[in-house]
Amino acid sequence: MNFAIDKQSQDELNLTGKFRQGSVFHLFNTVKTRGGEQLLDEMFGTPLTNEHIINDRTAIFRYFQQHSLNFPFDAKQVTHMREYIEAGSAGTLPATWLNVMMKKTLSSITRDERYKAMIQGLQATIVTLQKCFAFAADLKTIRGPFDARIESIREILHSPELQPLLETDIYQSISIATIARYDHLLHNRASEAILDILRFIAETDVYIAVANVATEKGFGWARALPRSANMLKAAALKHPCISNATGNNIEMKSGSNMMFLTGANMAGKSTWMKSIGIALYLAHAGFPVAADEMEFSVRDGICSSINVADNIQLGYSHFYAEVVRVKNAAEATATGKHLLLMFDELFKGTNVKDAFDGTLAVAEAFAEYKNCLFIVSTHIIEVGESLKQLSNIQFTFMPTIMKGKTPQYTYQLQKGITEDRQGMIIIRNEGILDLINA
Repeated sequence: MNFAIDKQSQDELNLTGKFRQGSVFHLFNTVKTRGGEQLLDEMFGTPLTNEHIINDRTAIFRYFQQHSLNFPFDAKQVTHMREYIEAGSAGTLPATWLNVMMKKTLSSITRDERYKAMIQGLQATIVTLQKCFAFAADLKTIRGPFDARIESIREILHSPELQPLLETDIYQSISIATIARYDHLLHNRASEAILDILRFIAETDVYIAVANVATEKGFGWARALPRSANMLKAAALKHPCISNATGNNIEMKSGSNMMFLTGANMAGKSTWMKSIGIALYLAHAGFPVAADEMEFSVRDGICSSINVADNIQLGYSHFYAEVVRVKNAAEATATGKHLLLMFDELFKGTNVKDAFDGTLAVAEAFAEYKNCLFIVSTHIIEVGESLKQLSNIQFTFMPTIMKGKTPQYTYQLQKGITEDRQGMIIIRNEGILDLINA
């Protein structure tokens, strides 16, 4: 089963984007090879939905972190190796020999660079295989969850057909016949094995890069539980892309599966919701999370409504776009899937009375679905009083502290419903009324 998250939720949480500063993917994208970047994109972009597979991947990341392993390969050599292997060969051994001879001849009488590129690719392959042999031998001495993968690579590298390459000194002259034999071997009988070694190099690139980020940022690791547990618990959870962010605790479970969140503008409600969504997404990918510790039951997906905009192409007003978003969330919830759903400032595109009624009605309706986790934030704190009759709703708020006429924000989550009302204070502080009256 695929983990469901649509583009709007991805954008609101700023998850993806290789070149987008501030994206969560950009935070982890410290790999050194093209294959590593492709694999990182694959692993990051396809969160897992089986608790055993998630925990196995997390264990491998932690293994690389605990042993502070360094990437032993030269990125340029790996690139040359990949390009050489992907270039293909002439087919049979005699055809390969003729192809090598033709390239060598052309290189001596013209400016044809193909022979030089082939030799560079072959040399890079030999050196990379030798480094892989040594690295796999070192890893074998460190027992852990990566043992089976290491052993599969060692079997390939110990195969009789690859032994001549591992024993080759690239700084010594190599005959045309040997070059042709190696080229034929690498592109034919051993091609699948060589591609697996390139995959192994990409894997170690990703595992080391992500483990290093976890160490540098002080991130923790999450433990996945079965769907039936229907819970999310984390200590000192914060936004991974904000320096010196304030951490908060969260605990949601079957008897308390909806969080009703209040607080003034700029108090940190939206950031807190994004922090939760990002952590749950990363946890499903087996990646480290910005928390001291975390446990979660597997979700089938995430749906958020945080920064809903109008849609000129479809003729949607801001309010109608909000309604459509809530409708989509309701349809997803009705399927019986175990989801995390987050709604920031429901129906802020309409009048206060309708926003009150709509927020109350939607919160009450969603509260009936005990297999999902919900977070609902609002400025309309009166809604909270009407929801207190529901036992599975927990009430939290982000406080504001007034220093004179200046609001200050702790970003420290508290239990209850806020009584902060600083809107007019901020308007007066900015001198808006004075400007208008003048």
